Amino acid sequence: MVKHIIIWQMKDELSSSEKESIKQEIKTGLEALVGVIEGLTELKVITDAMDTSNADLMLDCTLESRKALADYAVHPAHVEVKDGIIMPNVKSRVCIDYEV
Repeated sequence: MVKHIIIWQMKDELSSSEKESIKQEIKTGLEALVGVIEGLTELKVITDAMDTSNADLMLDCTLESRKALADYAVHPAHVEVKDGIIMPNVKSRVCIDYEV
């Protein structure tokens, strides 16, 4: 099994209400990928970070293998969410992948 964790910071120029709306779009779009992308077994997006956080949202997903992670990265349904919602609205991205 492979864990794929991403933490994002939203762009500063977005208003609080824009950030909340976009975070919900990201959550809905990514969580809908379970059952669509082979090898993706679990995915959750955390959007309610505490005030002590220095990031806005987090992706936590589990995939069956390194190959499943590679396939997930280029799957059209994932790319659509990444390129259409995430990339235009985030200023930073941190990722860690590890085997469990």
